[in-house]
Amino acid sequence: MFPRLIILFTLVPIAELALLIQTGRWIGLWPTLALVLSTGIIGAALAGREGLRAWRSVQLDLWEGRVPTRSVLDGLSIFVGGALLLTPGLMTDAFGFALLLRPTRRWFQDRIIKRIGGSMVPRQVQFDVSKETGAAMHRRAARPAGREINQADG
Repeated sequence: MFPRLIILFTLVPIAELALLIQTGRWIGLWPTLALVLSTGIIGAALAGREGLRAWRSVQLDLWEGRVPTRSVLDGLSIFVGGALLLTPGLMTDAFGFALLLRPTRRWFQDRIIKRIGGSMVPRQVQFDVSKETGAAMHRRAARPAGREINQADG
């Protein structure tokens, strides 16, 4: 893990700087600065819109009693994508936009889920009830239909 962090925090900024310098040579200083600034502004607007959509999805999942796994992954992806768009650079902007757009975001999420072994895939949740409550539920379910309930049956 540590070697990956070294690569991430040293080689990526060096590559970003080299790409910005090369882009500045190709199209000029001011168009390059305008490109970096415009990707930040467009990315912030897109991140705000997609973030609000993800928040609503989390609320809907919770309201309907579902575990908001995919919605939380969407929110996390949008957060990371927005952070990448705030950093100056063209490679990080491209990756940030990819995390903000739903089809590419889902593609990245599917790869991450496969890599971590599907531990974030929603599973059926079962609750353990006390013996007393479980026995009462069993008696109620075992009664034949149409039978009158009296005090002795519970």
